[in-house]
Amino acid sequence: MIIDVPEGKHPIEHVWGDMVPEIGAAASNFSLSVYAHTTLGLREFEAARLRIAQINGCMFCLDWRTERDGEKVEEGFADAVTAWRVTEDFDDRTRLAAEYAERYALDHHGIDEEFWSRMTAHYSQPEIVELTMSIGSWLAFGRLNRVFGLDAVCVLPTG
Repeated sequence: MIIDVPEGKHPIEHVWGDMVPEIGAAASNFSLSVYAHTTLGLREFEAARLRIAQINGCMFCLDWRTERDGEKVEEGFADAVTAWRVTEDFDDRTRLAAEYAERYALDHHGIDEEFWSRMTAHYSQPEIVELTMSIGSWLAFGRLNRVFGLDAVCVLPTG
């Protein structure tokens, strides 16, 4: 970890709360809102989230599985996300979520009309905005935790 954390302080709480309380609280609220207020299906949500986790290399994010009403994605889902181009385990929405996450993170200038045509055939405009904000949250905060080395000690608060 590259951030100095005082003895007895939890690294996540210190960095996200104590160091920059106004920004950290806002970032935390945004990050938690992505989970609390999503309208997206669990599989497409997790496909995008896991693809960003794979790109960021955030250890905690790679191990995390979103749970809704006692349901999580199946074992092996992360492998399907890695193989999103060829897996037979994804429907069009789930595959597009993984593709969008990857393109957003690695080549946002390359997102073209052909992609938007496919995307708008399967997602409403509000869903696209929600997915984009979610991807942005995971990209920014997963990367922040990985760069600072917080991903090895990250524990999300329970709701």
